[in-house]
Amino acid sequence: MKKIFIIILPLFLSGFLFSQKKIQKKPQKKLTTAKFNYQDEFKKISDEVLANGTAYENLEELTKGIGSRFSATSGYAKATEWAEKKLKEAGAENIWKQEVKVPIWIRGRESLQIKTGNGEWKNIRMLSFGNSQGTGGKDLTADILLVADIPELNSLTSSQVKDKIIFVNAPIDQKIINTVDSYLISAKSKLLSASVIGKKGAKGLIVRSLTTASDDIPHAKMIYYEPDDKVKIPAVTIGAKSANELEKLLKKQTVKAKLNMAAESKGETVNHNIIGEIPGNKDSKVIVLGAQLDSWDFAEGAHDDGSGVAQCLEVLRTIKALDINNNHTIRVVLYANSENGGQGRETYAAYVKKKEEKHIFALGTDSGGYSPRGFSLDMAPQRRRLIFEWKNYFLPYGVYDFDQTYAIQDISPLKKLDIPLAELVVDTQRYFDYHHSTEDTFDKVNKRELLLGAVAMTQMIFMIDKNW
Repeated sequence: MKKIFIIILPLFLSGFLFSQKKIQKKPQKKLTTAKFNYQDEFKKISDEVLANGTAYENLEELTKGIGSRFSATSGYAKATEWAEKKLKEAGAENIWKQEVKVPIWIRGRESLQIKTGNGEWKNIRMLSFGNSQGTGGKDLTADILLVADIPELNSLTSSQVKDKIIFVNAPIDQKIINTVDSYLISAKSKLLSASVIGKKGAKGLIVRSLTTASDDIPHAKMIYYEPDDKVKIPAVTIGAKSANELEKLLKKQTVKAKLNMAAESKGETVNHNIIGEIPGNKDSKVIVLGAQLDSWDFAEGAHDDGSGVAQCLEVLRTIKALDINNNHTIRVVLYANSENGGQGRETYAAYVKKKEEKHIFALGTDSGGYSPRGFSLDMAPQRRRLIFEWKNYFLPYGVYDFDQTYAIQDISPLKKLDIPLAELVVDTQRYFDYHHSTEDTFDKVNKRELLLGAVAMTQMIFMIDKNW
């Protein structure tokens, strides 16, 4: 027995050592062997979402079942309960609420009328700007002064502006193909600042809505006041058709406006970010994707951003349905108070910083449920290059644009923490026809386009999880 062992052992050892030597000769082949067939994985994701996706049904529940969900309202409270339930259904294992202090702003009754000379008062369809000061429910009557651009605004003296209601008729630039770019350019203009005009003695502000449409639907926006403003003037927006008609009148004669707004602020209350996640199997590093849960007080918010909420839920559902063994934690954050303050996104970013959580990627979706076209990448060049290498995997799904660099609102505070940001890029040619208006309703969303956006998001999350 002993002799046989002695004879066999050297043979065994030599074979073992030889096999080890053989493996060491080809380390390069082992390192470059693909772990996944990404074309197949992309197809599995697409098939699952397009065949079994629940995003459209979830969107209908949110928009038609709950409706408007403005911060500090019962609608938002219902939306948070709904979101918790849906995250659980999607497969999230950890679900929690994050307290967010939000302003209480109540629109109340509002009206705008105009008249020329001794004519009759004519009603103009309007919306108060979010967080605007009201008129105390009393009529504010004054002559209207037209302002077309910033040079004209800067040239106006206080005596010219004093006691006037300023009308800014600066349309969104229709020549810019990317409507997100044209909107952001207009939205950042100080022509929209009640503080700039108020400091010159104006009584109120009327602004042409930021819309690509030519109808008479007003589109809301939030107004900002500077901390040192002695007087906060009321601000309203009107549709494109009314704006054009008003400008024509003002070029011929004096026009008076009568503004009556019951809008008021009543301090703060607590709303919640709703968070759900699938823990990582390899580590606790976080890949976060998010959308805003709130909408304006008059709107279903189907494209802005009910679609994004439904898509985020669909990403989690698909990961679970396909039994994808995620390396990192996949987390969904549904943000409070995106429309009138942004406290939800700031609260989440502060939480990440305080907890020192390692986030390796953040993906936002806030441009509507239209056909996906790519991803905007706001990150270091070396990170962008890594994603560029995946472009051919996305091409069969109509996703090709990886050249943009913006990150919209809700994930933007994470940039201060050096977290790579991405935003789903969609075909936005119709988005600003409905954005922030009563027309942003469920029927404006196409089911297939919505699901294709969820496909692209899930594919991107899969690639980040397996490669970063």
